[in-house]
Order: sequence, then C-alpha cells, then structure tokens
Amino acid sequence: MKLVRFGAAGREKPGIVDSQGHIRDLSKVVKDIDGAMMEDGGLAKIRKAKIDRLPAVKGKPRLGPCIGSVRNFIAIGLNYADHAAEAGAPIPKEPIIFSKAPTCICGPNDNTIIPRESTKLDYEIELGIVIGKRARYLARDKAMSAVAGYFLANDVSERAFQIDRSGGQWDKGKGCETFGPIGPWFVTRDEIKDPQNLDMWLTVNGETRQKGNTRTMIFNVEHLVWYCSQFFVMEPGDIIVTGTPPGVALGMKPAPKFLNAGDVVKLGIAGLGEQTQKIVASKR
Repeated sequence: MKLVRFGAAGREKPGIVDSQGHIRDLSKVVKDIDGAMMEDGGLAKIRKAKIDRLPAVKGKPRLGPCIGSVRNFIAIGLNYADHAAEAGAPIPKEPIIFSKAPTCICGPNDNTIIPRESTKLDYEIELGIVIGKRARYLARDKAMSAVAGYFLANDVSERAFQIDRSGGQWDKGKGCETFGPIGPWFVTRDEIKDPQNLDMWLTVNGETRQKGNTRTMIFNVEHLVWYCSQFFVMEPGDIIVTGTPPGVALGMKPAPKFLNAGDVVKLGIAGLGEQTQKIVASKR
C-alpha cells in the first residue's frame, strides 16, 4: 500500500494511492496515518477496505508529511562508505545516531526555508524507515518485524551549524524548520521486496548531484532497527532516516556548491516516489 496525507498544513487527511495512481480518501477508515493508527490495527483495517469504493480526491492537493504526529525522528550519519570518504571521515565501526527535531518535518514538496545566519545549506537523499510496533531490545533476527514500511526523505542540513558551530553534536544543523521533508508516500513493507537494492538520485536545478543505491549502505535496515532498539525504545510512528550516498554539496571539489534561494532540489527513490523543493529565504 502507498499511504498519503493530503491537504493544508496541519489539517491533512489520510489517503491511499489506488492502482491508477489516484488518491482515495481514507477518512472513513482511519483518522490519520500515524503511530496511533498503527497501534490501533489501522493497517489491517485499510487492507480490508474496498479501495475503489472510497471517495476519489479531486485535483492535485498538497501532500503533507507521509507520517503524522512523529514523536521520535532518528537519523543515521555517514552510513555510505563513499559518502564518508568524501566527507574525509573514517568508516564508522558502529552506527552514528543523531536526532532531527520533529518540528522540522514538512511535506515532500514544501519549500525549504533558509534559516537565519545560514551560509552552508545542503541536501541529503535518504531512505526512511517507519516503525510499526514497539521496539525494545529486539533480537537481531526479529528486527524487520518492527518495520511497517519505508519512505523517501531529504535530510536537509546546514553545515555551518552542524560542523563549524557544532558544540560537539550535529543536531542544531539538522533540525531547522522545513529540514525534514518526508514522503510523498508511506509504502508498506510488503511492497518493497529488498530495501537494500533501491536506486536513488537527487538533482539541483537539473544537475545530477547524487546517484546511488541502498546496497552500498554500511549498516543495513535490519541492523539499524536492531541497533537502535538496544539504546532506546521506539514506538509505532517513529521514523529513522538511514544516511546518504555521495554527492552532497559539502563534499564537492574543488569547492562546495551549497544551496541558495531560488534553487530547486528534486529527488527520488525507486518505488518510493519523488520530491521537489524550492529554496526560499526566511520571511522573518
């Protein structure tokens, strides 16, 4: 299933993409696409629904974040060997975990707002994981049972905040407003046969910047879900973004090509859809 949330920001409705690629309104089946829905058996309810009898959504509504009310936004750093190399960092021996503020989450095609004092705005295409059930000290061979599905994400980053002004941690360069576009879809696990073989790409103003495949991840989906569960409890609706392949602005030679107002970023992962963001200056 490809589940969506559509409508004005903060007032999104739940939807599903039918076999013809049209959105059907799920409001009479579930209240939202979020952790509470999954805890309440909502995915099973949606599977039983007669999709072709649900109301069709007219026009091209705004798509909101594919998961609502996210409480825990977990991120993994330097999880592609070639990206670590371009960043001049050693291959991690264990996953590098940081957090993105849930308030940074936005729709897949919403504008990216340049934060105040930003000088090094960057992009990172990433595979996202949706946690579908409580995950606490999982056995390694049971980790995938906690995965409800996947989504496309752009881990937008401000490198001056992340590195030059880090204070020893990355979070302040990762959680600014609009730094977490997720979607367009939450794709249930059964639709993605192998999350470790998904092509991914990102362009800026039509120029290809990133091109890779999830097969080059250092720590795969199963390992990451197992590993995170050894340190903190994850609940339904929590999300993990899993690192980025090479080609980020920070690593470009001879000089970085950071994002500026007016730039257009497009990205996609096979089976998980596409996103488009326009970079805009802050109005406040």
